[in-house]
Amino acid sequence: MSACTATFHPDNKKIEVPRGTDILNAAITAGVYITSSCGGEGVCGRCKVIVKNGTIRSEPTGRLTKEEVKKGYVLACHSTIHSNVDVEVPPASRLEKQQILTEEVKADRLFGVFSSAQEVEKGIEVEERVAFKHSPLATKFFLKLPPPTLEDNISDLERLYREIRRKVETHIIQTGLANVKKIGRLLRESRWEVTVLLGKRNGTTEVVLIEPGDTSNRNFGVALDIGTTTIVAQLVDLNSRKTLGTKATHNRQASYGEDVITRMIYAGKQAGLEKLHHVVIDTINELISSLANESNISLSEITGVMCAGNMTMTHLLLRVDPTYIRRSPYVPTANFMPVIRAAEAGIKINPRGLLACLPGISSYVGADITAGVIASGIDEAKEVSMLIDIGTNGEIVLGNKEWLTCCSSSAGPAFEGSGVRSGVRAMEGAIQEVEIDPKNYEVKYSTIGGVKAVGICGSGYIDILAELLKAKIVDRSGKIDSNLKTKRIREGEEGLEFVVACPERSRRAEDIVITQVDIINLIRSKGAMYTAAHILVNKMNLKLKDIDKIYLAGGFGNYLNIEKSIWIGLLPDLDRKKFEFIGNSSLTGAKFSLLSYDAMAKTREIARKMTYIELSVDPAFMNEYSASLFLPHTDIAAFPTVMKELSLK
Repeated sequence: MSACTATFHPDNKKIEVPRGTDILNAAITAGVYITSSCGGEGVCGRCKVIVKNGTIRSEPTGRLTKEEVKKGYVLACHSTIHSNVDVEVPPASRLEKQQILTEEVKADRLFGVFSSAQEVEKGIEVEERVAFKHSPLATKFFLKLPPPTLEDNISDLERLYREIRRKVETHIIQTGLANVKKIGRLLRESRWEVTVLLGKRNGTTEVVLIEPGDTSNRNFGVALDIGTTTIVAQLVDLNSRKTLGTKATHNRQASYGEDVITRMIYAGKQAGLEKLHHVVIDTINELISSLANESNISLSEITGVMCAGNMTMTHLLLRVDPTYIRRSPYVPTANFMPVIRAAEAGIKINPRGLLACLPGISSYVGADITAGVIASGIDEAKEVSMLIDIGTNGEIVLGNKEWLTCCSSSAGPAFEGSGVRSGVRAMEGAIQEVEIDPKNYEVKYSTIGGVKAVGICGSGYIDILAELLKAKIVDRSGKIDSNLKTKRIREGEEGLEFVVACPERSRRAEDIVITQVDIINLIRSKGAMYTAAHILVNKMNLKLKDIDKIYLAGGFGNYLNIEKSIWIGLLPDLDRKKFEFIGNSSLTGAKFSLLSYDAMAKTREIARKMTYIELSVDPAFMNEYSASLFLPHTDIAAFPTVMKELSLK
């Protein structure tokens, strides 16, 4: 089979592939990102590209408009290469600079002096309150051992263990054969002065590494938030507890599907699990290497990695088959993963360094939520609080220091910019804030980065939906009023649509619109989230007004407009002071646990005691859900602010 060269623009990346390779797989091999939310099945219609030169064969999918076909658009996943080709990836199909949340919860629950990377650069240290004992996943101790004598003639290993017990309160100590083999010569050549790296591994203290001399002042770790769409890594000095740097990038697994379901399906294909595993490991290694280089740290000095992520991401990270997560009765392979050598997963730090993953609760409530609970502190509060993480899969936790319960609701991909006509991720050029003049229906909007628009991200859709309702362009059922006299309302290929931006004001080949179908999808998504919260509260014989605090976590949650989210019925109509953005709580919880074994143990305690409610089999869910498919809700009295503004009773 002859080979062909595919050149992708505007990156100008070239790759040689066998004749007959589809454009999407060629792009993945070349390291070029092309949006694809269905894993190459041809049903999402998002991997649109333009073939400038060369021969291809395209299968019809019905996912392209007539206008796009005229301009030469094809779907990358259903177009195969049969000669040397030049492929242009248009702005809406490529990944521009993303808006990735790296800010953490204020670390006032962590032990001792704690500084952000920016504060480190300025030489500022911040004193904060004590909550967790400083006891990192991997801790270094310098030891001066007394040499053996005829009177003190215990073995070298027992001599080492004895000295360790003088430093650390532990009864069970273990080490590997590799250390036993070298300990005799190492102790004598170092004149009985060594540094030991102690790791917390599955209930025991392990002597992970033995080094000659005193290297105890050089010990670093990495906290990881492995999200479905983004990966964030943070380099931490395990001695001083300072954050030395933070880096983030998109999760390249998105090329095989933007949500966890499509990735689970892809993992079941031949070599699918290997591909998904290696692409995330390669990304993590690049982030760690970059952080280490910027801080002049050797990879061998990084001795521990702590990960938080949803259940599917944890399985893929460790190359564990996630197939059964999506099959009834929805059971993961493991909620509590063992602490392992990072090298076993392919993470490049010290060859004997440790990798730990925080525990999850169920198939669809993972370690990112456990981390969020410990970061927000709702597990220690007297009052009832709620933690909400909104995404393709929305997770909610309700409780206090006495009890915790949680649920998961499939909000769908609309809030991630998928499954909606002009949707994009929260990247440069994404419309994120919108205002509509109720008199002339003119639109004012702002984009991420202040550049020309490429589409609409999740927070932008919430703004648009609220503004459409306020301007009475849509009624409470979400139906667009076709009788309004404005050119912005028109008949499209999927029915009525409202024009947000025209091509002259954007980088898109077509108008940026919100369609009637989009509105229905968005109402379903917001309805699923609100219903989940409402049912969770009802299950505990409480009312929404009984909640003292609502914490909004994650990248999407951090950029929500609270007022407009209430207007569409995504969030309950409560005192606005009750809502609090807590940033990347998954990353914060991972760092807490990296720096404190007490915090890590607390996450396991939280995961064990939290009650999970499966909404998919709850008979009350569909009734409640149906009532939520209005703006803001069928029960308008539950939204007094909106009722007053719309002059309804």
